[in-house]
Formats: sequence, C-alpha cells, structure tokens
Amino acid sequence: MGGDFAPRNVLLGAVEALAMASNRFEIILVGPEEKLRNELKQISTGHAKFTFAEASQVIDMHDAATAGIKQKRDSSISVGMTLHKNGNVDAFVSAGHSGAVMSTATLILGRIEGIGRPTIGTFFPTVEGVCLLLDAGANVDCKPQHLYEFALMGSIYTKEMFGIDKPKIALLNIGEEETKGNEAVKEANKLLKQSSLNFIGNVEGRDILSGEADVIVCDGFVGNVILKFGESIPAFFKHQIKKVIQENLLFKLTGLVLRSTLRKAFKSMDYEEFGGVPVLGVNGVTIIGHGKSTPKAIRNMIFRAEEMARKKINSRIQEAIQQ
Repeated sequence: MGGDFAPRNVLLGAVEALAMASNRFEIILVGPEEKLRNELKQISTGHAKFTFAEASQVIDMHDAATAGIKQKRDSSISVGMTLHKNGNVDAFVSAGHSGAVMSTATLILGRIEGIGRPTIGTFFPTVEGVCLLLDAGANVDCKPQHLYEFALMGSIYTKEMFGIDKPKIALLNIGEEETKGNEAVKEANKLLKQSSLNFIGNVEGRDILSGEADVIVCDGFVGNVILKFGESIPAFFKHQIKKVIQENLLFKLTGLVLRSTLRKAFKSMDYEEFGGVPVLGVNGVTIIGHGKSTPKAIRNMIFRAEEMARKKINSRIQEAIQQ
C-alpha cells in the first residue's frame, strides 16, 4: 500500500515481475484484500497468481517513522515485516514511508549481531559502472565504528551482487588528506586502514561519479543531501537540452537525431533501473523504493530482493562480523 501511486503501480510491477520470472517465486500482497482484489480486476494479470495478507491500516507520509510499531501495528509495513520475521516470506519490498520501513525492519527483524546501526544504501552511475553510497539517510550522526560497519556491509553487498572480487572502499571527505574532516571521519579512516577491506582512502564529492571507488561511505546527513541533489540532475539536464533544442529548427532536427542516444545516456541515471535501495544490517531482506516508483521500478525491486535472498547477503555479513 506504500507509494504515491499505490496500489496500482505496485500491482502492475508485481504482475510484470511474475511474468518475466515465469512464476519462479511467489508474491504475497499485503493490504486490505478486498481493495487489492478489486484493483487487480481492472488490470491484465495474465497467468500471475497472488496470495494475500490482510492489513487494515496504511502508514502515510505524515506519520512518524515509528508508526508501524506504535500507532499502526496492522499496517501493511508491520504485517509484511512480521511475515518476514516469522519465516513466511524471504524478503520484504515497499515503496512506502522510508523511515517507517527502516525503523520497523530494525525493531521487528532486529539487527545482525555485531552491527551497531543498520544502513540504507543508494546507487550512483559512474564512468566505470555503479557506485554504492552508504549511508543515504538512515543515520544522521555516526560514530567511527558505524562508518566502518557500513564499509564492511557495502563491500560484501557489492561483491555478491555485482561480482566485484575486491570492491574498492572510500571514505567521503572534504579532502583526500587523512588530516581532513571531522573527528568521526578521521577515526573511521584509521579503522578502515587497519582492516582487511580494500580501502583506497578519502575521496571528495567530485569523485563519486568517476568510478574510482565501488563503495563510498559517509554519514546519513551528507549521504541524503547528495542523493536528493543527484535525483535532480537528470531532470535539470533534460530541461536544459529541451530549452536549447527549441531555439531554432537546426537544433530541433539535431535533437531528433540524438534522441535515442540521449535516452541511452540518461538510462544509467534512472532510479527505475535499480528499483530500490537495500537496508543492510537487519536480520532479513528489505528493499525500499522511491515514493514515485513506476511499475518498472517495483518490478526491479522485487528482482533485487529475490537476488539478495538467494545470495544470502545477511549470512555473508554475519560471517564477516564474526571474523
């Protein structure tokens, strides 16, 4: 029931996922069953078959992040997360209230032993491929140990999900020198240097898209500012290109010729391609999607959740912490 266009986009995305996967997994739809069934009647579901889990409440964007635990225990987020906790499902996916999903996952699923704070990652395209940035907004204030844990979890996720043997880890800072930054960043630098991770040192904001690092670590305050700024870039460039093209006929003709090229260039910056972002550090697989998620984004969120569950990312994190 989460997202600006729920439940329609969620249902369309779920139908697409099952069709493309030839029903190799099961999807349980959590929410008011009657409403969901009525909505499904209005779309073409093909051979897709769903199971339903009744949830009478919905957490909206005006609710507190803790609403799923305190005020709305029968919300689709709480009910779905409880299904995951009890082993009835292998992963939970939502395009709803990000804070509520994060806090509910932490409280219901619990943290992986040894992890101080779970984190949300986000993806940025680079000239080399993709960069995972942690934290993207879950933890505004972080201690050095938390930043180290983010790096560890990010390294495992990137290795398992993207097949990078030794992911390059970097610490986001205001300069490359070890003496730069606040105390938390300086201490985190020391921890990372002493670790077995492939730590390449500090990087600056201009290095995020360069492909220099596979994982970049920062606190959630900085990470969320970067994320929101990054989301504005494609729309800005499209506006500027359209503005220039409309200036004269020659530019319009050139624009028509370059349209497919530009579409491909912007594809790597499209959040729909990644679907959603993972919550790392909880005892379960949780994917958080954009509130404006399209059916395509929902579909890709489901595939990402399936892959995380199949590759047992949490077990890999637990093993690394124990070592």
